[in-house]
Amino acid sequence: MSDNLHVSDHALVKHKLTLLRDTTTEHKKFRELIRELAMLLGYEAMADLKLAEYAVKTPLAEAPGYILQEDVGLVPILRAGLGMVDGIHEMNPGAQVWHLGIYRDEHTLRPVSYYNKLPVEPTVQVCLILDPMLATGGSATAAVDILKAWGVKRIKFVGLIAAPEGIKTLTKAHPDVQLYLAAVDDHLNEYGFIVPGLGDAGDRQFGTG
Repeated sequence: MSDNLHVSDHALVKHKLTLLRDTTTEHKKFRELIRELAMLLGYEAMADLKLAEYAVKTPLAEAPGYILQEDVGLVPILRAGLGMVDGIHEMNPGAQVWHLGIYRDEHTLRPVSYYNKLPVEPTVQVCLILDPMLATGGSATAAVDILKAWGVKRIKFVGLIAAPEGIKTLTKAHPDVQLYLAAVDDHLNEYGFIVPGLGDAGDRQFGTG
């Protein structure tokens, strides 16, 4: 596996992911767990944001401190990635949100881009691509292609579960992109679903399918 692969070993991540996988977990609870897991993984993904020293006056004296020097963009891949935005926004309320619409063709398993409203020039220094499932890796790779063409230099992928095939595809195409995950599962089935996975993350969030 790539040196840029970070799989969380946090007890809360493992606990919440187990509840998320459970087929009996209903939509409302599923959405809550997605938000909570995104918060935990986003915390890890933003640990190396650049800082500047900043002196702050407390009620008693001046204290040394730090302020963020990089603007962060959250880029959820529609539609499943939407559920991850609020959790990371709680950690970094100043983060901008840009949406990319990319879906996987059911027959070819290739990514198809259908929505992109990025401004002409990048307005952030770091982008976090949000998608619960990294299956074939096609959509994530296409998203990185789009963001690099936009001009963003630092890009990270934040997801919940990945298949080895998806990790290989993304890291081969973009070895500079760091991946933050809750788990790496066994394989993809013939339909491109992660096994054991958790089913369709979009359908389970929004009560469709």
